[in-house]
Amino acid sequence: METTPIPDNHTTQNPFTLTASSSTSPPIPPSPSRYEAQKRRDWNTFTQYLKNHRPPLPLPRCSGANVLEFLRYLDQFGKTKVHITSCPFFGHPNPPSPCPCPLRQAWGSLDALIGRLRAAFEENGGRPESNPFGARAVRLYLREVREMQSKARGISYDKKKRRKQPPPPQHQKLP
Repeated sequence: METTPIPDNHTTQNPFTLTASSSTSPPIPPSPSRYEAQKRRDWNTFTQYLKNHRPPLPLPRCSGANVLEFLRYLDQFGKTKVHITSCPFFGHPNPPSPCPCPLRQAWGSLDALIGRLRAAFEENGGRPESNPFGARAVRLYLREVREMQSKARGISYDKKKRRKQPPPPQHQKLP
């Protein structure tokens, strides 16, 4: 039985093995950044919320009021204790004992969520001028939540001012 030699420029490959050097395999796309992955999850959550809305709400008909409804819906999954005004711990950031005050979404989380959804809306074909996540009502709601949580938890959300760098010390030459 005679065998045919395999030319030197060819190598035998298992057809079920994919290698990075194989010219027939499609290029592997880079994995998305943490921000991009979170933005995609947030967008999917929001669009699912719209599908489950009664009646289902198509994205082009979504308004700032629907975004506020979504943010209030998310409050039930919050982990931040927000004291009501009648609570003895109102204004205390670290209460000494438990209280029945509700858990809510933290303002910073909502603010970041709205930023990601605002970007995702435009990336998915929405026009910037009709972006419901940039609606005045949404901005006012976020400001209201920030102020309420700031008072209730005794935590200031004021922007920190950047300190000016002191000039480098001047070295004097000794005579």
